[in-house]
Amino acid sequence: MSLLIRIFSFLPLSVLYFLADYLLYPLIRHVVRYRLKLVCKNIRLSFPEKTEAELNAIVNAFYHHFSDVLVEIIHGYRASDEEMRQRVCFENMELLEDLAHKKHGAIAYLGHVCNWEWIADVGNQFADKSIVEHNVYRRQKNPRADKAMLQLRAKRGGECVEKNQLLRKLVQLRHAPYPFVIGLIADQKPSPRNAHVWTTFLNQDTAFLDGGEVLARKFDLGVVYVHITSIKRGYYRIHFELITDDASSMPENEITLAYARLLEDNIRQQPARWLWSHNRWKYSRL
Repeated sequence: MSLLIRIFSFLPLSVLYFLADYLLYPLIRHVVRYRLKLVCKNIRLSFPEKTEAELNAIVNAFYHHFSDVLVEIIHGYRASDEEMRQRVCFENMELLEDLAHKKHGAIAYLGHVCNWEWIADVGNQFADKSIVEHNVYRRQKNPRADKAMLQLRAKRGGECVEKNQLLRKLVQLRHAPYPFVIGLIADQKPSPRNAHVWTTFLNQDTAFLDGGEVLARKFDLGVVYVHITSIKRGYYRIHFELITDDASSMPENEITLAYARLLEDNIRQQPARWLWSHNRWKYSRL
């Protein structure tokens, strides 16, 4: 953890929110203008039915949300398990637990919605402590950032698995004496050579990663979507939605398409709380 993050993590969240409002937001939105053109373009193309005023409101709300997520991640380094249980409410946890036992393992799909990093706390929320949580991640180019992310996710109760090692890890887990859950964020763009599944998503022709579906079908895992809702500032509600308890019999691409539909519904309910700064539509279908 960098020294600066370590220092700021000792501050109360109320102070961090003050810094988010009066330092981070003006800096990111108005001074640096962090990916502003891309954010505006993504939002405009996703919601053609909205007025100019409504689109601008979403843009500004996104940058407020983005600033909040940054300070919440910092706060997460010091937050106790008890505080996190108060801030992140997991509903119908029994669906995920039962699925993990029934299939010996499950994939929990989610997106960069609300504070996705705090959702790694699910490992501390299981009533059945025999279930082991793993989170798939992409190694960061900056070694310090990579180390900090691993430290945060480990503190929240999950073991991180680099995406390129997921297949090997699943082979090991299928022979483990305990059920497991794999947390998988799959809403970012695939590379052109991995763009196998296309669908209309947020009014645009969009490619989705299908690696999670391929592994779910191969290992016959249960699959759920993690629906994240912001209740109020710093408080989130998590609801698990079943995609399938019989992945091996699902039609090809159906799991991925179901994920895309559920993710879009989640975003449309709170449009400012998705990661619009990602260049999601960089590639077009060939």
